[in-house]
Amino acid sequence: MSALQASDAAAPRKIIHVDMDAFFASVEQRDDPALRGRPVAVGGSRERGVVAAASYEARRFGVHSAMPSVTARRKCPDLVFVKPRFEVYKAISQQVRAVFARYTALIEPLSLDEAYLDVTDAGPLPATEIAQRIRADIRAETGLTASAGVSYNKFLAKLASDHRKPDGLFVIRPEAGPAFVEILPVRKFHGVGPATAARMNRLGIETGADLRARSLEFLRQQFGKAGPYYYWIARGIDHRPVRVDRIRKSVGAENTFFQDLSTVEAARDALLPIVDKVWRYCDQAGVRGRTVTLKVKFADFRQITRSWTGAVPVATAGEVKRLADALLEPLFPVERGIRLLGVTLSALDQEADAPEDQLRLSL
Repeated sequence: MSALQASDAAAPRKIIHVDMDAFFASVEQRDDPALRGRPVAVGGSRERGVVAAASYEARRFGVHSAMPSVTARRKCPDLVFVKPRFEVYKAISQQVRAVFARYTALIEPLSLDEAYLDVTDAGPLPATEIAQRIRADIRAETGLTASAGVSYNKFLAKLASDHRKPDGLFVIRPEAGPAFVEILPVRKFHGVGPATAARMNRLGIETGADLRARSLEFLRQQFGKAGPYYYWIARGIDHRPVRVDRIRKSVGAENTFFQDLSTVEAARDALLPIVDKVWRYCDQAGVRGRTVTLKVKFADFRQITRSWTGAVPVATAGEVKRLADALLEPLFPVERGIRLLGVTLSALDQEADAPEDQLRLSL
């Protein structure tokens, strides 16, 4: 029996998902009063720069992370770009994790700014009260706000923390879980990226109720190993444990394009935000890798990978980009266009806590 399919007969767990609000941008606004209330983007303002994080003032204009800087500036002409300070973000993240540790030892960090906590056996305090105290402690000690979701599993706790952002707290109780999922668009499901959501939409799956109406066999046929996951979360069921001290083996990102790429120049440009996102996580988590893998999916859905492994970890984002380009260029000219590109960094050296065995980032 899978973790997702475990029996519901046991007493419900108490899971909290805590997510710092616009973390990088909020830190910059905290430390520079002149930025408060203004649309702020953390990242490079150069022509090929990418937004690493956006303040809520910037998000109102449609600016979001992984967006090319030129697009962000077009959407918001008054956007203020700030260079990232990852050492500062790491230090604050450690403060936040110290707050978590006061309430439970069962902590699964996902990145610098979010984590799952299992407080099922954390003592007499209700989970909602623990979440309130954590948010209050974070505000008092860092001057920053966090949103929290409380539920009986990880999937719903994550949905709950997103529901009242920023500076919010939302609870999804066991009796309300399935109904909450039914009305939600699948594009808001954690674990369903933009490309998968678009594919679901083409199959007539727009909401959780639509997903629940599909059989397990149908979802397996359409989505492979992810099918059972989608089947059970559509029913509000997810018994994955909060895992402590998981060792990350790789970090990767990929992007599916609306129009197929047919030239090496277009493909090289398309790799820029993908590499940027991978390297941004590596900087956040303090990890470096020796193996760079390029993933290419062609218009006919044929898929290939090409890899390079060095004796020492890759030192810079520029080096990752150079290696990815070197793996890409021998593939041209292509008979069919390229519909997806991905870059993965593996054989990681751990320079800081790395919470999961693999991370796949969607652009």
